[in-house]
Amino acid sequence: MSATRGRRRFRCVTLSACLALIVAVIAGLPVYVRPQVDQVREADAILILGGPDYRRYTFGFGLGADGWAPTVVVSNPQGADDEWQTRYCATPHPEFNLMCFIPDPRTTKGEGRELRRLAALHGWQTVIVVTSHPHVSRARYILEQCFDGDLVMVAIPDRLSIFEWAFHYVYQTAGYIRAFLQPGC
Repeated sequence: MSATRGRRRFRCVTLSACLALIVAVIAGLPVYVRPQVDQVREADAILILGGPDYRRYTFGFGLGADGWAPTVVVSNPQGADDEWQTRYCATPHPEFNLMCFIPDPRTTKGEGRELRRLAALHGWQTVIVVTSHPHVSRARYILEQCFDGDLVMVAIPDRLSIFEWAFHYVYQTAGYIRAFLQPGC
C-alpha cells in the first residue's frame, strides 16, 4: 500500500468516525439531554432511583417534605456500604413515610421490580420518579415494563461537564442495549 493511499484511507476512517460521533450526539439530544420530563403533581409515592449523585436524594426528600406524596421510597444499591443512606434511612422523618430498599438486581430493572411489588402491596397508582436528566428516558422505558400505573418522571437540576455528558451517553446507551436485549420486568 502506498503512503498516499494509506493517508487517504486514514482520513476516510477518521472522517467516518467523526460523522458517526456527530450523528450519535445529535440522536442522543432528545433522549439524554432533553428527555421528556413531567410536571410534578400529587402522587401516591416518590421513588428516588439510586445513583452516584446525592442531589437526587436531597431533591426527592424535598418533594416529600413539600407534600407531593405521603411516602418516599429510596433505592440504595450500595446497601450498608453507603453509610450516608443507611444513616438517613434509620432516622425518623415525620414529614413523610420513608421506605428504603436494596434493589435486586442492583439496577434500574431491580428498582422497577421493587416498585411493582410496593405498588401492588400499597395500591399505588401514581409514582413520582426522581433521577438525573440522562437517565430519565431509559428509566421510564424500564419502569413502564414493571409498573402499570402513572409515572411522573422528574429530573434533578444538574449541570454536567462535557466529560460527564460523554460518560452518560456511553453508559445510558449500554443500559438501553441491555434493556432491549432483556425486555420485561
